[in-house]
Amino acid sequence: MRIMEQIKSEIRRALADAVERAAAAGQLAGPAPEVMLEIPKDKAHGDFATNLAMVMARQEKKAPRVIAQAIVDHLQLEGTWIESVEIAGPGFINLRLRHGWVHQVLPVIQAEGADYGKSDHGQKQRILLEYVSANPTGPMVLVQARAGAFGSALARVLNWAGYECHTEFYVNDAGNQVKILARTVDLRAQELRGATIEIPEDGYPGEYVIDCARELLERYPDFLEKPEEERLAFLETWAPEYFRKGQEEVLRSYGVEFDRWFSERSLREAGRPAELVKWLLEKGEAYEKDGAVWMRTTSYGDDKDRVLVKSNGEFTYFAADACYHKDKYDRGYTTLIDILGQDHHGYLGRMKAMVECLGHPRDSLEILFTQIVRLFKDGQEFRMSKRKGNFVFLEDLLEQVSVDAARYFFLMRSLDTHMDFDLDLANLKSSDNPVFYIQYAHARICSILRQAQEQGIEVPAADQVDLALLADETEVDLLRKLAEFPEEIIGAADSREVHRITRYLNELATVFHQFYTRCRVVTDDLALTRARLALVDATRIVLANALGLLGVSAPERM
Repeated sequence: MRIMEQIKSEIRRALADAVERAAAAGQLAGPAPEVMLEIPKDKAHGDFATNLAMVMARQEKKAPRVIAQAIVDHLQLEGTWIESVEIAGPGFINLRLRHGWVHQVLPVIQAEGADYGKSDHGQKQRILLEYVSANPTGPMVLVQARAGAFGSALARVLNWAGYECHTEFYVNDAGNQVKILARTVDLRAQELRGATIEIPEDGYPGEYVIDCARELLERYPDFLEKPEEERLAFLETWAPEYFRKGQEEVLRSYGVEFDRWFSERSLREAGRPAELVKWLLEKGEAYEKDGAVWMRTTSYGDDKDRVLVKSNGEFTYFAADACYHKDKYDRGYTTLIDILGQDHHGYLGRMKAMVECLGHPRDSLEILFTQIVRLFKDGQEFRMSKRKGNFVFLEDLLEQVSVDAARYFFLMRSLDTHMDFDLDLANLKSSDNPVFYIQYAHARICSILRQAQEQGIEVPAADQVDLALLADETEVDLLRKLAEFPEEIIGAADSREVHRITRYLNELATVFHQFYTRCRVVTDDLALTRARLALVDATRIVLANALGLLGVSAPERM
């Protein structure tokens, strides 16, 4: 149940009715447009505020304050939670509510428990979220760790908001990069057997390829005795799968799992690229030029047409991507979300063009870009020394910080902003560390509940206590923050902004700590104790639910 939305609906209805009565009295023309409500930053301005009068100024041809006065004069408060209203500034209408409205949230949280925050807002709209999708040519790196945390959290948030979101990892296990990988692994295997080799300029120089070649020879000791052509053909399948399994393992340890790992090779082997190119040529959406086949993406807003088939007859990655996205739509998804690295910005125009060419709305494909991450330690940019190359691997990061800290820190910032990851801060066991600060709030509540239980006091049913006793300013603030949780989830889902949940968690923990500082929970007043136990237990539930959405644990002791 969304208590906050129910209250907002009641306020909107009361304001719209007031406009209607003012119109009947000849003071306004009406009707009221959509009523927008916001929560004032300054609590002195009330619980909610609306700019309705200013929005109506053009249609009414009157000053906003005159319109606001007419609305206020005809606003009926009886039977509503609205306690008082006032006109402020150029025509804002500020509304104050009776404290009792926030008390409604406690029975709801108790009843819904681990499901509190879920809603049917998304109406089961089917979304396919593709993320990470790292090439199967090496281990996970830092920017993919950020995408992994974000994507897995976004999927949970979308599902909690009432969407039907499935997740996929698109495995680029075909094409030229796979041939290069196979050649590199073969050379490293020869090197391990004593040969002098030279890695091609376009090869993979990382030490992880040597590890791959070593395992290859352990499994297949006579591998190098086979003809080169046979070796390379085998490695084009085996090597990508070796790295894919490694990626899957480290991602699972990081709290990231997918509903499906989708193979690009499967599309090519099924002849999908050829089918799509044929269809595009027949529709006049593609043409041949200079021995290649081009798609008319400029007809759909792209800056230039794109090659589907190279002059040597090979399909481009764009052709495979087009087939993959067509397959997504064919499976019944109405919204596709791709999370790509910052180096893929050039894909935006061509992919949008492809979607529109296939007969789907451009906006049904959303592409979110992950910005770079830098690690810092002791105030200096930190680079791992155990590996050669310029990459920091996810497995290396997890040797430096906990999964909880890694995920939370990645999720604190908007995905499209550059990020500096402070390793020292992530490992700090104090309130300066954001994730520690929030987890400590949960652990502190668990400690309070244990102490109460030791005194024979259990958490009561919220509808069996006098909630009117929760009248302290910090108690009301905490209740209100709990009521906001379902709306925060919906906002984060619709905006694709997971960092809104981390911000909410920080605000909730802050309000709780303020309450704890000011209000003793277990007191000599049994009625007050029972009311406050219901309050802190509800806070525990919401903290755990929100942390769970992020894939972060909610410890009971710290």
